Amino acid sequence: MILTARIGIRKIPNQRPRTRLRRLTVLLVALLLALSGSNALAAPAPADQIEPGAGSWRTWLLASGNQLRRAAPPDRSATAAEIRQLKELATQRDAAALEQIAYWDTGGPIYRWNEIAVNVALKNNNNTLLAARALALLHAAIYDATIATWDSKYTYNRPRPSVFDRSLTTVIANPASPSYPAELAAVAGAASTVLAYLYPMDADAVAQQAEAAGRAQLLAGVQYPSDVAAGLDLGRAVAALAIARAKADGSNVQWTGSVPTAPGHWTGTNPILPLAGTWKTWVLTSGSEVRPGPPPAYNSVQMATEMAEVKNFVRTPKSNADAFFWEYAAGGARGYWYWNGQTTNKIWEYRLDRNPPRAARAYALESIAYYDSAVACWDAKYTYWAIRPFQLDPEFKTLFTTPNHPSYPSAHSCLSGPQGRCWAGCSRATPHA
Repeated sequence: MILTARIGIRKIPNQRPRTRLRRLTVLLVALLLALSGSNALAAPAPADQIEPGAGSWRTWLLASGNQLRRAAPPDRSATAAEIRQLKELATQRDAAALEQIAYWDTGGPIYRWNEIAVNVALKNNNNTLLAARALALLHAAIYDATIATWDSKYTYNRPRPSVFDRSLTTVIANPASPSYPAELAAVAGAASTVLAYLYPMDADAVAQQAEAAGRAQLLAGVQYPSDVAAGLDLGRAVAALAIARAKADGSNVQWTGSVPTAPGHWTGTNPILPLAGTWKTWVLTSGSEVRPGPPPAYNSVQMATEMAEVKNFVRTPKSNADAFFWEYAAGGARGYWYWNGQTTNKIWEYRLDRNPPRAARAYALESIAYYDSAVACWDAKYTYWAIRPFQLDPEFKTLFTTPNHPSYPSAHSCLSGPQGRCWAGCSRATPHA
């Protein structure tokens, strides 16, 4: 009677003793499972789970998602101690804490770190090539850290804190995935470590942001301290692989060549990154794999026809506005900012912000395609050293100063081309295991 009273079951007077005993046994088992924090009760319904198979998706830096599988999460006794910590933290949810929770919760685990990375690249005045390299390294690390996190999550199926202890209140909804390791912490560990390597002057700032991201999850009550610690460690371990790759990608090799002096070639000084076409690629075997054929000879009929077309083009306020937009607002040295932002928009449109593996995959594919396209473009540029129109015909006046690199192929075309294809396939296509 005491047990039935505690679990809220009323005695049915006319029920047979054996039937009552059977019901009581079933309820007792359910109660014991609940008290033990059983994963069977903690896991969301299969239809609601976030990508339970993502731990087996292909990775860029890791051999597989289970390469960095975490040790098992803390036992029941340690978990109870962590619950007490979270309840203490819950008393510290002042306005500033709530603002931090909302900030890091917006857009899922990756959105803020992508935003931070783009802003750091802009602040450091990165050109397209350097920023493309940085974003590819960053998002490859974030993606692999996310996949490795999902491998551990569904290996252990740890209940979220408020599922283990229903008296713990949360500020935000529990994500529909197991608790351990913390996905936001894994992304923060990977992103902050890669950014600290790429931009040493910003290392302290990004490290502080990583700690703030983890603390926000604890204040929100959706992660255990051990979840956050495991996530940060996992992300940093993946970042170490990205950094090792960065150190060997050829980007630090100094150019010792000279600008060709033969007629019909680009003329100028201090060409922008002439060796970028030799940098290590992610998908292409090398920058030369898709090298186009040579441009028209400078003294050919075709070149004369194309030069006449450029000279005879009638500029209008609209065409000038379009040109300035693509050179300064959405292209040129900061084109990565525009295209990266379009990928973010697509992630929101397809509602992938609450699906970290899918969002990480979209960012990684877009960033890597952008980077490999840039390397391939630069391979062709400095293979042919094609002359610019204003160099071929000194009387021709450009609308704005041309970039300090050869003309062929067009960098704007090379770098915008992959975006539409990626958006069509990156968001919805099923990843290969």
